[in-house]
Amino acid sequence: MNTPILEMKNITKEFPGVKALDNVSFQVKEGEIHCLVGENGAGKSTLMKVLSGVYPFGSFSGGIYFDGELKKFNGTLSSEQAGIAIIYQELALVPEMTVFENIFLGNEIKSGLIINWNETIQQAADVLKKVGLSVNPSTKVKELGVGKQQLVEIAKALSRNVKLLILDEPTSALNEVDSENLLNLLLGLKHQGVTCILISHKLKEVIKIADTVTVLRDGKTICTLDASKGEVKENLLIKYMVGREINNIYPQREHKVSNEVTMEVKNWSAYNPLVGRDILKDINFNIKKGEIVGFAGLMGSGRTELAKSIYGNPDGFNTKGDIYIKGKKVHFNHTSEALKHGVAYVTEDRKRDGLILIQDVKSNITLANLKEISKRGVVNVIDEIHISTEYKDSLNIKTPSIEQKVMNLSGGNQQKVSVAKNLFIHPDVLILDEPTRGIDVGAKFEIYTIMNALVANGMSIIMISSELPEVLGMSDRVYVVSSGRITGELPIEEATQEKIMELATD
Repeated sequence: MNTPILEMKNITKEFPGVKALDNVSFQVKEGEIHCLVGENGAGKSTLMKVLSGVYPFGSFSGGIYFDGELKKFNGTLSSEQAGIAIIYQELALVPEMTVFENIFLGNEIKSGLIINWNETIQQAADVLKKVGLSVNPSTKVKELGVGKQQLVEIAKALSRNVKLLILDEPTSALNEVDSENLLNLLLGLKHQGVTCILISHKLKEVIKIADTVTVLRDGKTICTLDASKGEVKENLLIKYMVGREINNIYPQREHKVSNEVTMEVKNWSAYNPLVGRDILKDINFNIKKGEIVGFAGLMGSGRTELAKSIYGNPDGFNTKGDIYIKGKKVHFNHTSEALKHGVAYVTEDRKRDGLILIQDVKSNITLANLKEISKRGVVNVIDEIHISTEYKDSLNIKTPSIEQKVMNLSGGNQQKVSVAKNLFIHPDVLILDEPTRGIDVGAKFEIYTIMNALVANGMSIIMISSELPEVLGMSDRVYVVSSGRITGELPIEEATQEKIMELATD
């Protein structure tokens, strides 16, 4: 395991006005799991896009040596032919096609000019066994959960005799069970001789499976740590990633909560006509002024459906029950009515539902409340610039300018823009659905600090999170959701991971 299968030497990649990679050198030994960590915007994904040919030879300086040879990849096809496969956070599967069709898409098994479907199905079944996925190869991908789809992606890579498997945030959308299964699979593939590069913000996962860790910061290689020498430790990783020590990722806050109830939901149920069943049943909860209430539960438990159903019900569930805002009974037929009553929702999927990626920062921040900066239907551009600059500064949104397109920002800064957009509505209740999904430890700390400042000023926050340490680290109270019901309420002094998981599996 001492022979390098990959060496990237002095890689520099520039975009207009930005040096994304600055003389980065990176080496991976054959048969190891090498983790690549760093804050959003550190250059991890850019480096992997250079390696996989997304940024072809000639668009960067430096050299890529794979299997001892200098490679000049001019696209992803040439890197795949060399034995490199990359699996992105957003899976590249065709939902309407079967598992076996997806596995061999672009790499069809043919007899002459005709696809040999019998051989395709047989080989698909064989490669599915390698990844431990017990499904009929003829199943359509859309019928599988995210965890199983991830395994189909890996099976697709293995079907091409991959030598180096790259996974970019593979567990970001997985529950704890599926994440654990995936990590165990990577360890199994390592014993089969597959070399793996894993990009992850989840440091506990990195510590569990990494043989070696390389840290990038601001487009530069900071250090490479060897797990066999005891160098891969959480505090060290955080220090090298953010350039400073963060002794407690959850900033301290005095749990002083008012007795004033900001929002109360009573006897709330929801029926989803698309699946033909109740997805929420007899939900009762409240949230007080200046309080963070955590909602925990397994994926599919109904947490997001609950948030959306009380936030103007955009998915069109058949709902019944009562909502009270500051003691007054209200009913929201549309999300705009929820906003008018001071309820805002930051979606778990900022790229699809929360932001307009091709628009700039200022347009995204002011989008949900244009009335405030408009007169007779015309936006006051001076006010728009002033407001968006205020939020950029107060939330520490790292961007060259408010004219920058949101698609060019890191995940953590995109999340801050999404939060800013909802804060400009001036809500009393802010629902945060997976507020730190896919962002690094430094950006998480900043989001938590923002949350603490908001509740200190009297806002009420509902936080939905799949990360139990986050729920325990940030909440004043915890509600646990299981199969569309609230199965328990815990004051933070009594809440533990074990108690939450026990209630989540009721």
